[in-house]
Amino acid sequence: MPLTDTAIRKAKPGDSTIKLSDGGGLQLHVHSNGSKYWRLAYRYDGKQKSLSFGVYPEVSLAEVSIGSQI
Repeated sequence: MPLTDTAIRKAKPGDSTIKLSDGGGLQLHVHSNGSKYWRLAYRYDGKQKSLSFGVYPEVSLAEVSIGSQI
């Protein structure tokens, strides 16, 4: 299910890092201190990798969605 701005704003921190995913590799990591970081999970040469896009809300969902399609 694609991420929405409403779901991102409502995401509350837990005891450990919570990962919200759009199903295409784009993830929002919500840390226990409340900070929210964008990540893109992908595979290269058979190995799991991740790419960081920045911190929400400084980097919006629209910006990350365009960047993850490149």
